[in-house]
Amino acid sequence: MDGDKRATSERILLEPYMYLLQLPGKQVRTKLSQAFNHWLNVPEDKLQVIIEVTEMLHNASLLIDDIEDSSKLRRGFPVAHSIYGVPSVINSANYVYFLGLEKVLMLEHPEAVRVFTRQLLELHRGQGLDIHWRDTYTCPSEAEYRAMVLQKTGGLFGLAVGLMQLFSDWKRDLKPLLDTLGLFFQIRDDYANLNSKEYSANKSFCEDLTEGKFSFPTIHAIWSRPESTQVQNILRQRTENVDIKRYCVDYLEKVGSFAYTRQTLRDLEAEAYRLIADLGGNPELEALMEHLSRMYKDPEGGASAGQSKELGGGAAAGQTKQ
Repeated sequence: MDGDKRATSERILLEPYMYLLQLPGKQVRTKLSQAFNHWLNVPEDKLQVIIEVTEMLHNASLLIDDIEDSSKLRRGFPVAHSIYGVPSVINSANYVYFLGLEKVLMLEHPEAVRVFTRQLLELHRGQGLDIHWRDTYTCPSEAEYRAMVLQKTGGLFGLAVGLMQLFSDWKRDLKPLLDTLGLFFQIRDDYANLNSKEYSANKSFCEDLTEGKFSFPTIHAIWSRPESTQVQNILRQRTENVDIKRYCVDYLEKVGSFAYTRQTLRDLEAEAYRLIADLGGNPELEALMEHLSRMYKDPEGGASAGQSKELGGGAAAGQTKQ
């Protein structure tokens, strides 16, 4: 294939992915990698490749995530498959996974592909469980949910830092901190999605309820009130009715699920700060944590719908839609 035809083919293959890239995002994973480099001190050329790979996989996973969740909006814009169709978006996302693998090979480290493979397997294992619970109406325990989050949301966290550690002389164990951050990000995302103060008919209002997803607040409500099946029945409906979703939000508030979620976030935040201090401190990571924790410390206790689905895991992350 000559150069012009190859370029045209590449443009067609990547168009759904490039559409997603032009939507405004917060680059949280890039900021996290840069913050961890305070300790790891990875050469700049290697760090840039690792950041590119992580962002590629994260964004590709969001394309798949939106299909698996039947989402309508991503960052306030129509999801890619509503424009390009499901087959083209699946192919584009899978193509980007392998472009990411190609970049990992450029790192020229014998362990890099092993790290890449391990973390992507974990990501898909976690996502598969999440989908199974949703589609079989099986409410997991909190412990089961936390374990799933460590696979799904932790997958890309572990990929970036795992690759960085291959090029670092700093050998401290970062897994406890990565696990804590993974839980913090996903539970924060769950809270933001359901505790929105935007009582309007927009399609992103409490999207997790429309998806039928078991998230941290709804799991708490279901297990703390076993005599009631209200939440399960609302999730089963996959409703877009704003009044029903508003009622569910009020119910979650009444039974203490939002208060429990806020306390869990405070506990995870405190644990993250403790682990950061034990590792010698990290001003960039501490500043990022402080910024992210403002959302659930707001006096109103709420978040805009646009803040939700921003940090968690994506798909193959529900992650978190960023």
